[in-house]
Amino acid sequence: MRRRIRGAAVALALLAGLAPLASAEAAPASTSAPTSATPRGDRPLPLKRLFDNRAISDDARPGAADFDGRGASLSARDLTAAGWTPGRSLGVDGARLTWPRTEPGERDNVRANGQPVRVRGRGDALAFLVAGTGGEASGTGTVRYRDGSRGGYRLTAPDWRSGPLATKSVALPHINTPGGQRAEKARLYVVTVPLVRGREVASVELPRDPGAPDLHVFALSVRSPAKGWTGSWSAPTAGYTAVGPWSDRTVRLVVHTSAGGPRVRVRLDNTFAAAPVRIGGASVAVQEAGAEARGEPRRLTFRGGAGTEIPAGAQAFSDPLDFDVPADANLLVSFHLPGPVAAAPVHSQAIQRSYVSGPGDHTADGSPAAYTSTITTWPLLTGVDVGGGPGSVVLLGDSITDGVKSTQDANRRWPNILATRLLNQSAVPRYGVLNQGISANRVVTDRYPGDGVSTDTGGVSALHRLDRDVLAQTSASTVVVFEGINDVRWGASAEQVIAGLREIADRARARGLRVVAATIAPCEGEALCTAAANAEREAVNAYVRGGGDFDAVLDFDAVLRDPAHPARMRAAYDSGDHLHPGDAGLAALADSVDLRKLAP
Repeated sequence: MRRRIRGAAVALALLAGLAPLASAEAAPASTSAPTSATPRGDRPLPLKRLFDNRAISDDARPGAADFDGRGASLSARDLTAAGWTPGRSLGVDGARLTWPRTEPGERDNVRANGQPVRVRGRGDALAFLVAGTGGEASGTGTVRYRDGSRGGYRLTAPDWRSGPLATKSVALPHINTPGGQRAEKARLYVVTVPLVRGREVASVELPRDPGAPDLHVFALSVRSPAKGWTGSWSAPTAGYTAVGPWSDRTVRLVVHTSAGGPRVRVRLDNTFAAAPVRIGGASVAVQEAGAEARGEPRRLTFRGGAGTEIPAGAQAFSDPLDFDVPADANLLVSFHLPGPVAAAPVHSQAIQRSYVSGPGDHTADGSPAAYTSTITTWPLLTGVDVGGGPGSVVLLGDSITDGVKSTQDANRRWPNILATRLLNQSAVPRYGVLNQGISANRVVTDRYPGDGVSTDTGGVSALHRLDRDVLAQTSASTVVVFEGINDVRWGASAEQVIAGLREIADRARARGLRVVAATIAPCEGEALCTAAANAEREAVNAYVRGGGDFDAVLDFDAVLRDPAHPARMRAAYDSGDHLHPGDAGLAALADSVDLRKLAP
């Protein structure tokens, strides 16, 4: 935890345009031969011109590559099976990175040691496709801007064999060695570091830390903001579960907008997957009722094509479509799955019925006739953006934000009611509202293990999903953090939760977001809400109310608690389980928000 917080401090130094740090944390010695640093006076080169290491081997010739200095390497066959083919453009966490266009056994990555790399663009972050060998690898580098300024950053690459599965971009099932292939997972990571917004990047000096294990860089790009778009609806990936199985089926998902606009695009995420998923076609329509569209559904395209293949761990945005998206309304987003799909990334608590068709591509159907079954999850679809607008507020939370115990199909989650309030006022901009709540989610502990098919859909921790679910969200300007009850119910200390909330605040502020924290609601009477858990909850709330790490505070505890018994929720707001507010309690939360606290 301390290491992460120190990293956030370095990120803040970058935003200030300061020079890079003079030293970095010590780490175990590398097991690979060191690379010679490129002199800092040399002109920056494209990353591929600096490749000096071979990470990928053909299964029949594993000795042709040596990723870690001990003869081990990635399997080219496994990468192909995951959709990570040579030259493939990969969308990950809002960034676009290109997997090296090389053959097995060729140089395909660089061991970072201060080399200047030619990089261009304006954005909120640099995105690195990386892995460490010999342990977690960390070092400090420099960003140089076109105006002559520069800033320092720290980049940490988890180890390719032992790093956390919760934050990996892709996990491969094998490792090639000179003695044969091992059934051991290899991991690759996309890691971002903040940039000074508005300044154009001219070049990047890769991290330099001679005492660290090798930090391997496969790709690097500037993550550019989504100009001209506002996030209107979102749902975070909560796990990777068995579905269907579906083959030659059309999934028609019902989602509720916040902001409206004259254009639309959707985002599909193949998070946590081990294999690509094929989208045969897609459409969008306003819902009439059930699976019936109001008018003819409009076709969506992907880079000009009717469909797309999304590699494991990657995402795809549809092309902009002129389509009048109404605010505060239900849309039907439909996509055809031509091949077999037995498992998929899902948001489990949709609190909304959606539909699956019989055989065939029914994305263009206005009629509901082909949609013969229902589901109550949102698979694959993670976002709907609309053209124009002032940007978005992201709500990072657990089941209370997710809407558990609210009325199904009624859109009575507190984020929905907050969105309606924003639409019906003029004191602050009419922001889109992005609901990033996951039922059972925690601040500091993963529920879903981060890899493989699982029945647990509590998601990875707020810390592990922060980049994907907050920092990379379309046009995010403010984040509201309302988490912690599940941590203390399951034994976490107030100190652990506070450290996690502080890290979230540091990392979000380093990316230019306004950070608003909400106090944790009372839950006495629920089985895990013991007196000990309540004591930890109150300690967290005392920290939040202090406000030192946040731009504003929402006292949701004060809104929901029984004045005569502060550890318990008001009976009028209780859904009946003493943990989740019902419709009245959720409305009270949304109505209590001072909207001015959401505006930067």
